[in-house]
Amino acid sequence: MTDDSRADPGLASEYQTTLAGGAVTLVGVVHDHPASVTRVSYVVERRSPDVLALELPPLAVGLYEAHAARGTDPLSFGGEMSAAIRAAETDRVVGIDGPSRRFCRELAARFVRDRSGVGTVTRSLRGVASVTRTAVACRLAAAVARRTARAPTVGSRTEYDVAPSDPPERQAEDERRQADAATAVLDAFEKPPASRIRSETREAHMADRLREFSRGSDVVAVVGLGHFDPLVDRLSG
Repeated sequence: MTDDSRADPGLASEYQTTLAGGAVTLVGVVHDHPASVTRVSYVVERRSPDVLALELPPLAVGLYEAHAARGTDPLSFGGEMSAAIRAAETDRVVGIDGPSRRFCRELAARFVRDRSGVGTVTRSLRGVASVTRTAVACRLAAAVARRTARAPTVGSRTEYDVAPSDPPERQAEDERRQADAATAVLDAFEKPPASRIRSETREAHMADRLREFSRGSDVVAVVGLGHFDPLVDRLSG
């Protein structure tokens, strides 16, 4: 453990690990949380990866890059994703999440393999359509940011009861509490088939993308805590 991690318990979090023979460092985050933003910046700076992989659709990455380049406060827009881009020295910043053509093919194959019912397919595709609309909006906003002095944002950020100015111990405690609460909800209520199929397809897709990028390159991947353990399992196996 480094002196930095002794001073800030959030930096020595169980929500980070190195896999794939040391080629992939996976960092789990509570989206937009100050402790996660700090940890992601710390890990990216220390690892100095060849590839920065983000749990974002490829279409959305440009908007986060634009805000990082403008110096936007990550807690105003982009959270840990923008913070990671700001901390990275590499130009290889990639979105590893769906939707994409490849992801849609994988989802369709999952429907066939599971013999999913019409209702499950319909609800899954509605979820994909919603995410696609947001990703396209990010792409359009990025085009505006590149061509004008404006810096549009898409979506809203999550508010917490802690701030970057609070002691690191309090931030880490609140992050752990948020993570535990999310885990308890998942444990108490089994995911409906449509959500489960989409989540598992996303995780398989992200794991495949990380394996590809890690061939001959060091990768830092930033993902939500809901995907952290499943990705650890997939990349370990």
